Amino acid sequence: MGPMMMPAAIFIANLVAERYPSGPLRVLDVAASHGLFGLSIAQRLPQAEIVAQDFQAVLEVTKRNAAAAGCMDRYSFLPGDVMTLDLPGTYDCVLLTNFLHHFSAKTCESLLRKLQARLNPNGVVVSLEFIPNEDRVTPPTPTTFALTMLMSTDHGDAYTFADYQAMFEAAGFVRNEMIDVPRSPSRLIVSSLH
Repeated sequence: MGPMMMPAAIFIANLVAERYPSGPLRVLDVAASHGLFGLSIAQRLPQAEIVAQDFQAVLEVTKRNAAAAGCMDRYSFLPGDVMTLDLPGTYDCVLLTNFLHHFSAKTCESLLRKLQARLNPNGVVVSLEFIPNEDRVTPPTPTTFALTMLMSTDHGDAYTFADYQAMFEAAGFVRNEMIDVPRSPSRLIVSSLH
C-alpha cells in the first residue's frame, strides 16, 4: 500500500506544513501501518514529533520504516486498539488515514469524540478516505469501494462528505473542509474545533 499512498502522504505533509510552518508539532498517526503519512510529515517538518499508534506487530513495520528514514529520534509508539486505548497527552494534528470507513457511523463518532478531547485548541484532524459524491454513484473508485466495505466489514461504508460532516459535528468539530487529493481517488477532510 505504501507506494500507492505516496502522493496523498506528500500532499498531507505539505498541507500540515502550511498550517504549522514552525514551532513544535505533535502528531498522532492513528493506525499508522507502514507509517508513510507520519514519516512524510516528519521528513517535511523537522520540528514534528510523531506518535505512531497501531497494534504491536504492525508497529514493528512502522519502526523499521522510521529507522530507515532517519526519524526514530522523533518517534514514539503507542501499541494497542485505538478504540480502547487511553491516549496520552494532546496533539496538534491527528492523522486518520484510510480508517473510518471500516466502522459504523456511531463507532466513528465515538472515536472522533475521543480524539477531539485530545486535540489542542488550534489542532486539526486530517482524514483520508474514498468519499463518493452525494449521489453515491460517482466517481467510480469510491462508489466501488462502498461495495468492498459492504462485503468485507460488519458496518463499514464509503461515506459521503455529508455523512462525515455529521459525524465530526456530533463529536464537537465546528469546521470540516473536503479537499481533493491530486493524482489520487482519495479525498481529505480537514476538521477543526473552530
